[in-house]
Amino acid sequence: MEYKTLVEYYEKLERTSSKIEKAKILAELLKMCNPNDLERVIYLVQGSLYPKYMQIELGVATQLMIKVINKTIGVSREKIEEEFTKTGDLGLTVEKLIPSKKQVTLFKKSLTVEEVFENLRKVATASGEGAQEKKINILTSLLLMCTPKEAKYLVRTVLGELRVGVAEGIIRDAIVEAFFEKKKEVEEVIDYAWSILSDFAAVAKIAKESGLEGLKNIKIEFGRPIQVMLGEKAESIEEVVKEFGKVAAEWKYDGMRTLIMKKGNKILLFTRRQENVTAQFPDLVELCIKGIKAEECVVEGETIAVNPKTGDPLAFQVLSRRIHRKYEIEKMVEKIPIRIHLFDILYLNGEMLISKPLIERRKILENVIEKIEGKFELAKQIISDDVKEIEEFYQESLNAKQEGLMLKVLTSPYKFGRHVGGWYKIKPTMESLDLVIVGATWGEGSRANWLTSYELAVRDPDTGNFLRCGMMSTGLKEEEYEMMTEILKPLIIYEKGKEVKVRPKIVIEVKYQEIQKSPNYEAGYALRFPSFVRIRDDKGPEEADTIERLIELYKSQGKVG
Repeated sequence: MEYKTLVEYYEKLERTSSKIEKAKILAELLKMCNPNDLERVIYLVQGSLYPKYMQIELGVATQLMIKVINKTIGVSREKIEEEFTKTGDLGLTVEKLIPSKKQVTLFKKSLTVEEVFENLRKVATASGEGAQEKKINILTSLLLMCTPKEAKYLVRTVLGELRVGVAEGIIRDAIVEAFFEKKKEVEEVIDYAWSILSDFAAVAKIAKESGLEGLKNIKIEFGRPIQVMLGEKAESIEEVVKEFGKVAAEWKYDGMRTLIMKKGNKILLFTRRQENVTAQFPDLVELCIKGIKAEECVVEGETIAVNPKTGDPLAFQVLSRRIHRKYEIEKMVEKIPIRIHLFDILYLNGEMLISKPLIERRKILENVIEKIEGKFELAKQIISDDVKEIEEFYQESLNAKQEGLMLKVLTSPYKFGRHVGGWYKIKPTMESLDLVIVGATWGEGSRANWLTSYELAVRDPDTGNFLRCGMMSTGLKEEEYEMMTEILKPLIIYEKGKEVKVRPKIVIEVKYQEIQKSPNYEAGYALRFPSFVRIRDDKGPEEADTIERLIELYKSQGKVG
């Protein structure tokens, strides 16, 4: 497939805001693809090159891309930056500037999707001495072959700013429409396949080549993390017990959701966000080898940090210092020891267990796990329909500095994703929002070298776009401003005066006084007096709170209108 064909479809997708229309446009494109281009196109419309769990990104900063544009079209860096300041979009900038370069039109050979995709993968995997020069050369050669329109989307792809509004739900609907007669069963099977494979490119290829039966027969694979099941918030213990009777009440630990894959003596550890943290937790790997009796299995638990002297649990923020650690790991093992509490088993020696009821999965888990006191244990659980007993159990959890309870329906299968029923969270009532940082402002005076105000956004689940809903500058300590600056600086897309725009990667928990209607933000609402609570290392931007959640909270204030 020629790249210009893909670009034509990018334009169609960008022009419509209709989720249904986007799915139809994408389905039309997918039908045109051969099996190899099908996978490439699915990745590219998501602005990616690999499944998310592989954690391979292009790693090209805005300034490096400006250098490439300067080298390719001969326009000065000052002119490029001046135009970029006006547009706020380096893709649009290069589209405007390229026509002045007459030699671009002399190239007769059209770019193909394969050439773009494979060369961008070379950029993403370039490392070591001379890596930056290699990236510049590859990107320059690609850009030289682009028409202005192709250049626009190539640059956007490289910077992770594609802006065509294709979220995961749209890709799912497009696969259904492209390869099946539209049926509810097909959507459920594709949801299942994606939850196991965590890769819509792989799902689309199986759908095209093997149909519905091929998708139904997918099993968990060692090394490929799954989408985990998430709980819904419940108003009260009484409400859940009234609806379901006896439930399994489990402590909800303040830790890192941990997916453990075991095959022989090989162990892999993944977070809820599908980050591979095996290297960061050699102590947990050792515990898994000792404590899991099965030859091959997938189990889930919650890893918490503990005080090295007393063994008492510590807050998740302490544990988070180990999650992204790349060096001095053994030192961190001693400084921040861990304990894991296991609560589910999804796969055992070739058999998928997700359709089995919770109570049966728990029994299987109990037979597979060899308890290691204070290190490797099952999640604390009682089975009861006595509200008072469960409330006392809830208070025990809070007294132990944990988050609350999960109430689980005894007959529930393991269903991937959120809002699927079966698991219900009971936590203290303070409302907060998990929001994405999309911009920031440099501070004044002694804080001039820190980013001290943060532009916050909710997620639009239909398009995957982020809608601004406020600015936050309170709730952080001095060292936290410094930490936030270190995290955000590599994500800066462009600067204008003291204001910067950043890639939407970082999720933070924010409390606020109230939500107000506001014409000043895309969300249509603004947070009044937002205040920082913590960074949500366990959540990616695709898990941030949605515009629907913001509206729901606004209405709950009694200010509907």
